[in-house]
Amino acid sequence: MRIAITGASGLVGAALVRFWRDAGHDVVALVRRPNATSTTRTAHWDPTTGIVDPEALAGSQAVVHLAGENIAGHRWNMAHKDRVRSSRVLGTRTLAAAIAALPGSPPVFVCASATGFYGDRGDDILTEASPAGAGFLPDVCRAWEEAAEPAREQGARVVSVRTGIVLARDGGALAKMLLPFRLGLGGRFGNGRQWMSWITLEDLVLVFDRALHDDTMHGAVNAVAPAPVRNAEFTAALAWALHRPAFLHVPAVLLQLALGEMARPLLLASARVVPARLEAAGHRFRAAVLPEALQAVLQ
Repeated sequence: MRIAITGASGLVGAALVRFWRDAGHDVVALVRRPNATSTTRTAHWDPTTGIVDPEALAGSQAVVHLAGENIAGHRWNMAHKDRVRSSRVLGTRTLAAAIAALPGSPPVFVCASATGFYGDRGDDILTEASPAGAGFLPDVCRAWEEAAEPAREQGARVVSVRTGIVLARDGGALAKMLLPFRLGLGGRFGNGRQWMSWITLEDLVLVFDRALHDDTMHGAVNAVAPAPVRNAEFTAALAWALHRPAFLHVPAVLLQLALGEMARPLLLASARVVPARLEAAGHRFRAAVLPEALQAVLQ
């Protein structure tokens, strides 16, 4: 299979490229600027102008879209929030329009999304059938997923992979937590009762691979392990995996002073998301329980 992918240099994208190349697939990275050091074949695209190399898509059986502005890469202000939204919506709309314009059978279109779709929902158990929440992140996720509609209307099988917190040693949220926890300065955020829905990078790769190959997968798919935990449980498990104490806690007011608006949706909001679609399909997770998952990731 030939797979065209955006965001190939990111944490998830790089892992997918390695996995699919090892499996014998032909992977083409859609990039805005050529990278002379890249070992992956590239093709040009630019979501701001709506340009996509037509040959890259015409010869592909699947298009995987991961690219987007880092949500936590900058303190939130109007300009950063606009970049977060436009990078996701314009990018998806550009690819969906290009897929819709292709002759013949359209490729599978697998798009990243996020469990931020559900917003702050307390103890509610959230499946793919649950409605979107309220606030900036749910609004972005809803528009992000809706932007794929032109491809779906032309017959493409579209999958929106709603990813939770990705556990990886060398990137993502976990990597940022490791230093303070290794120094014995880790602890719960706020009251620690907020639910965290997580998945290891290895399992996330397998979910994307299933979305690519399983014809029964379409629409939203929650890419999270089947056992979400409260923040207090998560921080205790991380301290245990690192053989460090976790007696401290960071009050919500300090998080909000330090991080501003993004503190609540990213660290204090509660989303008890479960992978109902994957479980109904008999999907097996390699890491389904948090303490063992952290041990495997950090070994």
